Amino acid sequence: MSTRIIQFGTSRFLQAHVDLFVHEAREAGQAIGPITVVQVSGSTERAGRVAAFGQPHGYPVIIRGLDAGRKIERRISVTSVDGGLSAQADWERLKDLFAADAAFVVSNTGDRGYDVPAADRGATLFSGGVPVSFVGKLATLLHHRWLSDGGPLTVLPCELLNRNGDMLRDAVFSLAAEAGADDGFRNYVEAHVVFANTLVDRIVSEAIEPVGAVAEPYALWAIEARPGLSLPFRHPSVVLTDDLEPFERLKLHILNLGHTYLADIWLREGRAQDETVRAILQDSGLRERLLAVYRQEVVPGFAAHGMADAASAYVDVTLERFDNPFLDHRVADIAQNHGVKIERRIAAFLAWVERAGTRPTAPILRSLVAASGNGTMTTEGSKT
Repeated sequence: MSTRIIQFGTSRFLQAHVDLFVHEAREAGQAIGPITVVQVSGSTERAGRVAAFGQPHGYPVIIRGLDAGRKIERRISVTSVDGGLSAQADWERLKDLFAADAAFVVSNTGDRGYDVPAADRGATLFSGGVPVSFVGKLATLLHHRWLSDGGPLTVLPCELLNRNGDMLRDAVFSLAAEAGADDGFRNYVEAHVVFANTLVDRIVSEAIEPVGAVAEPYALWAIEARPGLSLPFRHPSVVLTDDLEPFERLKLHILNLGHTYLADIWLREGRAQDETVRAILQDSGLRERLLAVYRQEVVPGFAAHGMADAASAYVDVTLERFDNPFLDHRVADIAQNHGVKIERRIAAFLAWVERAGTRPTAPILRSLVAASGNGTMTTEGSKT
């Protein structure tokens, strides 16, 4: 029985996340993989990367950072990928491989990866050409698998989109309906293709050309359980959970909230343009301000949902990630789209806490949100 993974996306993130996990699982004796990496876009700029996948010696991943307070640096030669394909140039090979040999699908196609252009909509989708979008390609490949009497399949999207599995399944169904697909195709997908909701978390700071990456020690792949789903492999960083929301809330309202809080201070105080997260937290007074927000406003908010211990532990992990001596994460980059981030990371946190029946005092976070809405200056935040 095949255990092949078809991976849509060549990103350094996947190289240092899913692909590395699969390598480590194989090294531990688990029967999973290999992985075929598919370039979705057809961009000539990444043609060299596609060609470099599948070398017998593998590709390098360097893990650098702090782990339980210890500075670590280790290098792994990842050998879980046995080849790369271009969806544009190798479409027929990809169709055959997907129909006959795929057991799992992984994707990471970016924030707009599920967008579908007009060219992929309508009766011609399954006519034989190469669709433009990732969703169009996946729908067409699934349709070809159905026509080929293909077996069950598990789809594990890694795009940072809420309920990503549900979104991707619905997008496939929508395109199939517009293309006039037979009811048998939808029945096949509903009965034999599992679309899982997942959450990924790891900072992959650098690419190594043509293939390879530098990443932090921390990693998470949380996968929400659903009928018919079985994990492709076991790994310390892979978690099967009945509910993704706690993982999403921890990341969004602790790690991401902390980033946005620091960016707000950076903007208001006119700090150095090239200042990094690590450098800004070397200012002891500023570090104490962040700690106060976490301890006095954020953790109590999580406590209202019964997550005080999980939040406190995640704060510790987050601070260690922020202190990574090998990671140069510019605050200027975090400060982009600042108003939107305040809404999603801070205002949404306060609303979530209120839904638990508790109105948090949270004066610092509330003033930051208010300032972003009306443009007035406060002691802890400003409008960008």
